[in-house]
Amino acid sequence: MYNPPVSQSRIMTLPARWPFDVRRLPFFYGWAIWLLSTLGFLMSVPGQTMGMAVFTEAFMDAFGLTRTELSTAYFFGTMGSSLFLTRAGRWYDRHQARTMMAGASVVLGGVLLFISAIDVLVAGVGASTGGTLAFGLILLGYFGVRFSGQGVLTSASRNVLLVWFERRRGLVSGVRGVFVSLGFSVAPLLLAMLIDATGWRGALWALAAVVGGGFALACLVAVRDTPESCGLFPDGVSAEQHAASPPLTVASVTLEQARRSPVFWIYAAALSMHALFGTAVTFHIVDIFDQAGRSREEAFFYFVPQAVVSTSVNLVASTLADRMPLKPLLLIMLCGFVTGAFGLANLEADWGYALLIAGFGCGGGLWGVLSNLAFVRNFGRVHLGAISGLSTSLTVFASAVGPVLFSVGVDLLGSYVGAVWLCLGLNVVLLAAAVVVRQREPAP
Repeated sequence: MYNPPVSQSRIMTLPARWPFDVRRLPFFYGWAIWLLSTLGFLMSVPGQTMGMAVFTEAFMDAFGLTRTELSTAYFFGTMGSSLFLTRAGRWYDRHQARTMMAGASVVLGGVLLFISAIDVLVAGVGASTGGTLAFGLILLGYFGVRFSGQGVLTSASRNVLLVWFERRRGLVSGVRGVFVSLGFSVAPLLLAMLIDATGWRGALWALAAVVGGGFALACLVAVRDTPESCGLFPDGVSAEQHAASPPLTVASVTLEQARRSPVFWIYAAALSMHALFGTAVTFHIVDIFDQAGRSREEAFFYFVPQAVVSTSVNLVASTLADRMPLKPLLLIMLCGFVTGAFGLANLEADWGYALLIAGFGCGGGLWGVLSNLAFVRNFGRVHLGAISGLSTSLTVFASAVGPVLFSVGVDLLGSYVGAVWLCLGLNVVLLAAAVVVRQREPAP
């Protein structure tokens, strides 16, 4: 008899058959979970850097803050949120995806409403303390959107899909990544249009209604935590098919056991390095290209070929990941980051620009694969929330440090080259460590 993995710390959740029994549907419900997982990523846009960045100019005018003050508030809000994401991962293991996705959506919507009222709150205080209060309130708002959006909602949306598929995890995650990448790429333009049409406050209200109202309700009604809780098997196979050819799974370990594993740290460090380096380059992209003698238009156009390479690599690697160990993909990803960093250090040359696109595009595509599969494949399903939560915490922390590191590099050395070479060196160290660390991942 098949005994599915069940977290011992799980508490009561909504009945799996409420408000409908998914077994009566004419298709495998994992595909509905795929759709909800994809939407969950897209609903997290207000908590992502590209989502909040669109509101920067409006926030500066409305709250009376300088660009530096707003950036500092974003830095501390992001860093603060990273400190609680491991605990949020433990909440996921207890409450599961249905509750966490709905709850995170409600919180994200509430925080967006809070941000929309900051100028009103500040106006009631007076000019003498208004600036300090505005800084503190937007810092709290940034903490809320980063924690609930980039942190909890994104992690829960990622994890729920991993338990509904086993043999095709890589493929379904890769296809989701294509739609998420497309959505993230057009989100700034759509948000800018929404702000032009309704004003920044109206745009926040609309986002709060869609995320905190509509999507939260959809999660409560349609999300199901696991196929086993619904009387189904992963990948939609029958009981007879599963008994005849059970998937090879790894024994689940606790967060404490994962922390003692060098495998966890090599993946977590590699994923965090991408967040640090990638966020820093994105944040300073115009100035970086300007120092290399390249135009603002070239800086923004860089994301187009980079996205093409990243999406293509993600699709190919996601398909291959279902049939091979992950370590070769980890090594190729780190080689891509080293290549991209070397290209960035020589951006004034055309071959440097080409290496930047190829290296970061390849590395970014593989990052999408490994961030989905590394922890469930190496440490199992039962404590996936806590283990992936710790990795997410490190990743978010690194994304806060990256832009500051590059800014300090410019202040001390007059250019970004020193910070780029530092990141290149750290990637080389990670690559060497990844070669040495042994992985006992079961064959797919």
